[in-house]
Amino acid sequence: MLPTPARSARATLAHTLVQSLQRRFADGLEAVSAATGSHDRFTTATWLRDEGRHGGGTRLELGDTPVFDRGSINVSQVHYDDEPGKRLASASALSTIIHPRNPHAPSVHVHLSFTELRDATGYWRLMADLNPAIPYAADTERFIASLRAAAPSQYEHAAAQGDRYFHVPVLGRHRGVTHFYLEGHHTDFDADAALARTVGETTIDSYCGILSDALRERTRVTADDRAAQLAYHTLYLFQVLTLDRGTTSGLLVHDQNDAGILGSLPSHVDRSQLASWEPRMPPPQDALLRAIVAALPDASPSPVTLAAKLACAEALRRHYRAHPEALELQAAAQIVPPTVANHR
Repeated sequence: MLPTPARSARATLAHTLVQSLQRRFADGLEAVSAATGSHDRFTTATWLRDEGRHGGGTRLELGDTPVFDRGSINVSQVHYDDEPGKRLASASALSTIIHPRNPHAPSVHVHLSFTELRDATGYWRLMADLNPAIPYAADTERFIASLRAAAPSQYEHAAAQGDRYFHVPVLGRHRGVTHFYLEGHHTDFDADAALARTVGETTIDSYCGILSDALRERTRVTADDRAAQLAYHTLYLFQVLTLDRGTTSGLLVHDQNDAGILGSLPSHVDRSQLASWEPRMPPPQDALLRAIVAALPDASPSPVTLAAKLACAEALRRHYRAHPEALELQAAAQIVPPTVANHR
């Protein structure tokens, strides 16, 4: 069974755009892998929203290979063409995270989405951030330069929003070394879609180049390097599960794509390190962190299995249904997604 597509012309165009970026990224990453001799290939998984009546999505995923720890390139489109009372009309999105196996190669997160509301207004959300376990200034500068070239008029504003969104207050640091977050941007649809395509294509090509060079030039990996990667992966999971509004939004709205929504999580984290941060958490988020730690296998390092992901997803749903006021403690740029707003 295939998902029913949205009827909106703008949603159709946005969906086609993000699908093309999904294929571009997968092709680029597979080419990087082939150059190392690994020849990793993405597999395809699909999910349906309400048996396809309200859309669904396709994700390309891989992991546990010589090149990739975890990788997910998720495209989705949900809509409510048959429920005119809902504020959200449709949302078409690309959301991807790539975690390389080599700790000297940075991870990357990209999210591009078009949200259309029932009153016919709509806006794009453009995000791109570089997430190294071991930072290299040349990689950071290269990533920033690509985003400046893609969005010269918007870059400074988007970088400031991104720095705000990806700050982790209780740890006094950021997730990632450079951030781009343009929320609620709209001039006219064609111009905005062109900007989304340019940002997406430029970021994908830039990252594939950074990854290729890192894998070729940084081949020596020590135990300390692996420890730095585990610490970074732990921070990444912590930020996603306790602060990220997009993740929370998707999990609160439905439970039909938990594996896809949490496809960004790395393969292993330091469970003890996570638990050590509980005293820093404001209530009731300390209880949320306890539930997340309990959902992970008691091992060192702790594998982030599918069962652990599903348990974390359910822990988040229980927490925010019991404490809806805690949504105010999550990260924010300027605009709260309507899917989150609907659950207040």
